[in-house]
Amino acid sequence: MPNEQPQNPLHGITLERIVTELVDHYGWDALARKININCFKSDPSIKSSLKFLRKTPWAREQVEQLYISTFA
Repeated sequence: MPNEQPQNPLHGITLERIVTELVDHYGWDALARKININCFKSDPSIKSSLKFLRKTPWAREQVEQLYISTFA
């Protein structure tokens, strides 16, 4: 099947890549100011952030929207 989601700007991009690129671009402090969630503020790590974001749809959506607005 050719590209199933041609209009989805996040198609083929993992959540880990999204978080890693945002951290590389903004750093943890600036990222925590842009998206006010504890996994970015209190002892942040990629692993803990991924665990939280996978269980919390509203937070994941905010992270995905920031990624799109930053890198699209």
